[in-house]
Amino acid sequence: MSNNQATIEDLIDEMYDVLDKGWKMPLSSGKVLVDCEEIRAILDDIRDVFPQEIGQAKAIVADHGQILAEAQREAESIVRTAEDRAKTLVSQEEIVRQAQAKANEILAQAQAKFKEMRKASNDYVDDLMRRTDESLSENLTELRKTRQNIKASQRNSQM
Repeated sequence: MSNNQATIEDLIDEMYDVLDKGWKMPLSSGKVLVDCEEIRAILDDIRDVFPQEIGQAKAIVADHGQILAEAQREAESIVRTAEDRAKTLVSQEEIVRQAQAKANEILAQAQAKFKEMRKASNDYVDDLMRRTDESLSENLTELRKTRQNIKASQRNSQM
């Protein structure tokens, strides 16, 4: 073949072809006569192709390593982004939870203040009504005394 474009597999196949075309020696337990120069040329081609294919294999391995390293970096970046997002969500959830707790606390304080003001208002109105009742009772008692005095004085004047 003597072609630098050939692969090792092609050259090995060519060597098998040369062996298959070789002249079998009778009574030699399968020994074959082949063209030594043709075999040497194929072996020289294999020797020439080996460094190219080894270089290609090394490049593929290097690319493989680089691809894996890049994939690893990208995976780590995705994980970091996901962790940051999770922290943000947890932080936001914590802020919402704290805001809810503060709102509940303010609501409880407002309800307690309302109850306190309502009780104070009821106590004030009750006290005001009690004093008004007492004052009206005193005035009614005074009015009755005055009326009795007027009646008594009218009886005394008629007599």
